[in-house]
Amino acid sequence: MMRKVFFNLAYLQKPVWDTGISPPELLDFIASHAPGRALDLGCGTGTNVITLAKQGWEVIGVDFVKRAINIARKNAEQYGAQAEFRVDDVTRLGNITGKFDLILDMGCFHSLPASTRQAYILKIDQLLADRGTFLLYMFMKAIPDNAGPGATEMDINFITQTLQLVERKDSTERGIRPSAWFALQKKSDGKGR
Repeated sequence: MMRKVFFNLAYLQKPVWDTGISPPELLDFIASHAPGRALDLGCGTGTNVITLAKQGWEVIGVDFVKRAINIARKNAEQYGAQAEFRVDDVTRLGNITGKFDLILDMGCFHSLPASTRQAYILKIDQLLADRGTFLLYMFMKAIPDNAGPGATEMDINFITQTLQLVERKDSTERGIRPSAWFALQKKSDGKGR
């Protein structure tokens, strides 16, 4: 409940994470892959959805903050990008069907309650097309109880047991908070083994 209040309040102004710039990791991916079907989880005001759509991708953006989705729709219209936006809970995604060549999560996973993270990853595995890619950016917890959102190595272990790790780039956000980019793929047998 508090998480939803926090994010709803954040979108009354421009949140610090809403840079309006797609990250180089996504731009590199777009440059090296043919357009397909993409899903942006926690899409906020739609920056990455618009970037993908402008490059020929069929994109759905999902966020649980209605105000963010309304802004995303206006932004897409302003930039002439054809995309679909939905207000939904990323831990459920009951109305999202079909397979996706790319699923993007830029800062959503690390803010999810720990109790929902495994189900979230299993849903991503279910929605990824064979050899589909999951691009994930998240804060890392240096120690299990440090303040703020972040993923633990236990989270990473579960993710890499379910999806095939292609690349991991560790860094720090604003030179302070540990963070990492992950490129993961659906495993070839489609069962996470």
